[in-house]
Amino acid sequence: MVGIFLCVWVRSSIMHRITALEVSCVGRGIMGCMGNKGSISISMTLERTTFCFICTHLASGEKDGDEVRRNSDVAEIVKRTRFQQSRRLAAPPPHLPETKIIWLGDLNYRLASANSDTHQLLQKNDWESLLQKDQLLIEQRAGRVFAGWEEGRIYFPPTYKYLANSDIYAVDQAKSREKRRIPAWCDRILWRGKGMKQMSYVRGESRFSDHRPVYSLFSVLMNDGLFDRGGVKAAAVDSRKREG
Repeated sequence: MVGIFLCVWVRSSIMHRITALEVSCVGRGIMGCMGNKGSISISMTLERTTFCFICTHLASGEKDGDEVRRNSDVAEIVKRTRFQQSRRLAAPPPHLPETKIIWLGDLNYRLASANSDTHQLLQKNDWESLLQKDQLLIEQRAGRVFAGWEEGRIYFPPTYKYLANSDIYAVDQAKSREKRRIPAWCDRILWRGKGMKQMSYVRGESRFSDHRPVYSLFSVLMNDGLFDRGGVKAAAVDSRKREG
């Protein structure tokens, strides 16, 4: 893939318990197959619990209707992500243990029908009102994308687009119209699977790109048996998304 990177870190003390480590890539860029857009997925099994981490970069654009292309990217990624030939992300065979899935990355969903009201809400830091215009939330509630997936409540400012090495949004200050963007929550983390509880959902303040990274911490109930000698049945998964 081009510009999409996913790395899963585990403690050395549990590495010997990890099996069935696999990778699946789906290109959704130029001609619907190049790697400048798409996904990288990593699947692995810890004891009897299977995890899948999906890092994506979906179609860009802030015009009305561009969200349809992003919905299509999600559908194709779900359809074409495969592990062990017969096992697909969309419909794993019933004999396989239920997978705990975390989907993260630059999903690129913008604010719908941005207007002067949008700028006023930005100036007031009224994130709750702005989120009512969020394309991902609108599309998900309408059942057009990510049906059955969960996302934590967002309390942080939009993660895109910033001027280089600054805390200023590229709305009016950008030198060219092509670089101007209405701020939006492009960078997101969603999850799916029983026994998963999100402990935190925040953004970082690194200035190394025109995005801000988002972070999430999960507590996960393992499918079978105790996870460690202390009798703890929950494992913590730290999912971090950084945009390059």
